[in-house]
Amino acid sequence: MLVELSIRDIVLIDKLTLGFETGLGVLTGETGAGKSILLDAFALALGARGDGSLVRHGENQGQVTAVFSVPSDHPSARLLQAQDIAFEGEIILRRIQFADGRTRALVNDQAVSVQALKAIGATLVEIHGQHDDRALTDPASHRDLLDAFAQNQPLVAVVAAAFATFRSARDQLNAHEAYIEKVRKEADFLRHAAAELNKLAPQEGEETDLATRRQTMMGSEKIATEINDALDALSGDSSPIPVLSSVMRRLERRSRDVPQLINPSLQALGQALDAVDRARQTIEEAQRATEFNPRDLEHVEERLFALRAAGRKYNVPVDDLAALADKFDADLSAIDAGEADLVTLQKAVKDSEQAYLSASEALSQSRHAAAKTLEEAVGSELPPLKLERARFIVMVESDREQRHAAGFDRVEFWVETNPGTKPGPLMKVASGGELSRFMLALKVRLADRGSTPTLVFDEIDTGVGGAVADAIGQRLARLAGRVQVLAVTHAPQVAAKAACHYLISKAMEAGRVATRVDRLADDPRCEEIARMLSGAEITEEARAAARRLLATAAGA
Repeated sequence: MLVELSIRDIVLIDKLTLGFETGLGVLTGETGAGKSILLDAFALALGARGDGSLVRHGENQGQVTAVFSVPSDHPSARLLQAQDIAFEGEIILRRIQFADGRTRALVNDQAVSVQALKAIGATLVEIHGQHDDRALTDPASHRDLLDAFAQNQPLVAVVAAAFATFRSARDQLNAHEAYIEKVRKEADFLRHAAAELNKLAPQEGEETDLATRRQTMMGSEKIATEINDALDALSGDSSPIPVLSSVMRRLERRSRDVPQLINPSLQALGQALDAVDRARQTIEEAQRATEFNPRDLEHVEERLFALRAAGRKYNVPVDDLAALADKFDADLSAIDAGEADLVTLQKAVKDSEQAYLSASEALSQSRHAAAKTLEEAVGSELPPLKLERARFIVMVESDREQRHAAGFDRVEFWVETNPGTKPGPLMKVASGGELSRFMLALKVRLADRGSTPTLVFDEIDTGVGGAVADAIGQRLARLAGRVQVLAVTHAPQVAAKAACHYLISKAMEAGRVATRVDRLADDPRCEEIARMLSGAEITEEARAAARRLLATAAGA
């Protein structure tokens, strides 16, 4: 439910904070006092379209904050979780409107998109009026309302899951059919290419290895003589190793006499011998590497050139030839095994389609039965609302070829306003006042099934007389027993039935006009209802009538 509404610098409102309670709350005031401004500001916090003209003259920005208390299992809590927004039983919607037209949206002090704010707000509040009956304008919502009335949520979930399975199976079948058709057209090419590549048997990384071996072999011919000469210098007759070894042996015999002089030289000579020996070993390895059969170079070049020619032919890097060969083999296998796969996929589509149709049929039967019950329930509310000659009709049209996640039914609310007239869609046939009363009757019957926790009714009693206004008030009070209801009203009969009464007025503050909202206690409330009864001049008769209305409402 809405706990608090705070408005700063919006049109004529400079600073306003209102607290709200459960039950029926009414907002009254003279025409032009600012009731529409209050609702526009509230709608802004719920994600309505922003406008720089809403900012109070002379200010750079305005803002609206709405605080809600909701249970942890409410749909809004799931939306917050999807946005990674912390939730501890309270949801704070804040909208900042800048004078240049920009807006910022925040939920629990975390920045969100306006679309996310609007989605969350839609789960918390519905605003209804003669020109804003959102729950009745879209036939898609009619189906949801009927399902809520019939408590069809489990069936709807089964249908949605069955539809997802059916659509997935159908998509797989379509994709496989397109794939098989494509590879069939390329069958001759595939067979030739697969045979050629399989004979070539390319390996990943083979080109690099062959190119390296080829370069080594070609380079070996140029440096073989130099390597042999180097090895002869270190291992042949001119090798320094015997000379160095002989010198070390003579010095070692003298090292006992003057070790401090001989040992450093011995150490240096040992390191020199080790270095020369390592050099010899390295050159021997290089010599072995240069030793190759000329036929080997020929074979390497033939293989390398064959691989590169295949890469150019199939327009792929040489390293991808192995994967391409596997793909050609798989495509050929798909041609051979495709028919069997098609049969399997076709059966999966048929089975999932049948499961979807069975679930949708059960849901459709429930909707048809609930439609009659809802017609009777709403119809019983119409006579006191001066719609005794009208008929509320729930049209359920079933087309098994029009398959959706919510089944194959199309639901739309129709009305017949007078006997003998042609029924038609509610939005086209009913006038503004009738539309609001139909909506109220419907909401009374759906309050505990598919309603948001807060309902706002904007002057739905416009143009009706005392008895009808009293009937509207009774139904708003009944509705407020299950959800929070806020009503902007000009009808004293409605105002008298409220648990909380707010008076909207204009006042001069610091030389500027400002909208004020005051919660009325007993005597001021009686005076306001008397004003609503009599107009500008409040008479004693009006005050007496106001007291009777309040007493009657209190005893109801």
